[in-house]
Amino acid sequence: MELNKLSDNAGARGARKRVGRGEGSGTGKTSGRGQKGQKSRSGVSIKGFEGGQMPLYRRLPKRGFTNIFRKKYVEVSLERLQQAVDAGKLDASKAIDGATLVAAGVIRRLKDGVRVLGNGELKAKLTLEVAGASKSAVAAVEAAGGKVVLPEVKEPPEKLGKKAERKAKAAAKRETKTDDTSESDAKEDKSAEE
Repeated sequence: MELNKLSDNAGARGARKRVGRGEGSGTGKTSGRGQKGQKSRSGVSIKGFEGGQMPLYRRLPKRGFTNIFRKKYVEVSLERLQQAVDAGKLDASKAIDGATLVAAGVIRRLKDGVRVLGNGELKAKLTLEVAGASKSAVAAVEAAGGKVVLPEVKEPPEKLGKKAERKAKAAAKRETKTDDTSESDAKEDKSAEE
């Protein structure tokens, strides 16, 4: 095989369709666009346009939203873990985390972490260090003598919203103003008494 003799399979690359090259070519005159009208012109985009009638995409209501911060977990069943232990791919004496599962070929990629589901039966005593686990999975692992280690959830610090912050500042200002006015009133009363 020589590099200068490499070529595509026969019929893999067709010749470009040349339009508007005379009526004898089959695609001459109107170039396959039909007769006149808007669609025969270039630069036309009328997808979804219903002749001025309210189009379908505006007639239907909006529902829900897509959370762009949503975590994507890889799900692993207890049955799959037991199969990997039986096949000798996982060492039950060591802690099993996402990287171990990828190395053993149990999962293909890690994504945002591993979540263990309670499907199937687990006989091996495993220590699982995963991002999440269902209640049934945790119960099954603990019943087999193992344990599930989940990451600690940090409590978010209490913070006021911007609006609440502004309200609190305004209230504090009002209090200081009322204190100032009460002091000035007291001074005026004293001067009037004197």
